[in-house]
Amino acid sequence: MNEQISKVMKSLENNNINAAYAETKEEVCKIVKNMLFKGAVITAGGSMSLKESGVWDIISSPEYDFRDRSRQGISEEERSEAYKAAIGCDFFFCSSNAVTENGELINVDGNANRISSIAFGPKKVVMVVGVNKLVKDIDEGLLRIKKIAAPKNAVRLNTGTPCQKLGHCIALEKSECPAMTDGCKSPRRMCIEYLISGFHKEKGRLNIILCGETLGY
Repeated sequence: MNEQISKVMKSLENNNINAAYAETKEEVCKIVKNMLFKGAVITAGGSMSLKESGVWDIISSPEYDFRDRSRQGISEEERSEAYKAAIGCDFFFCSSNAVTENGELINVDGNANRISSIAFGPKKVVMVVGVNKLVKDIDEGLLRIKKIAAPKNAVRLNTGTPCQKLGHCIALEKSECPAMTDGCKSPRRMCIEYLISGFHKEKGRLNIILCGETLGY
């Protein structure tokens, strides 16, 4: 564990957010398995970190009641029910766009389903975060979204937004430090609803698993 990871973990704990460290993806999976119980109702946000770490394979196993909004062949009615299941579910799994050295979680959504679940609803939120997502402060975290997270997700989802074509937010064409709301006006823009989580009121609800490997965008 390097100095930055140690600092982030202490800051998270000071913010009433549980923090665990896993050197490898395999260790991440062990931590997750120990958290879950048979029949647990689980929902999740769209996350490459969950898939790359192997956590998605765990939570989608028949041992748990996983409400998968992205499964192949799902109807719109079933997708809507999967979104609703996040309210009061046992576990909500996702990642974070950035985590600061002060223990702040920085996230942005197009539909707000992930950030709403981080803020309220699920009994426990579990974030799997690769070392590549650690940043010094909020400003660096917001820039990380515009330079890395949004463009790569735009390519993955084929949004057709300027960041997909440019490889960075269009706002960076005019300024090295654009405002949070600067960017395209595309109807498929992903950077719409922002959430910065600081001190968390309920101890044990927010759980961050920091991985020493690179995960996701």
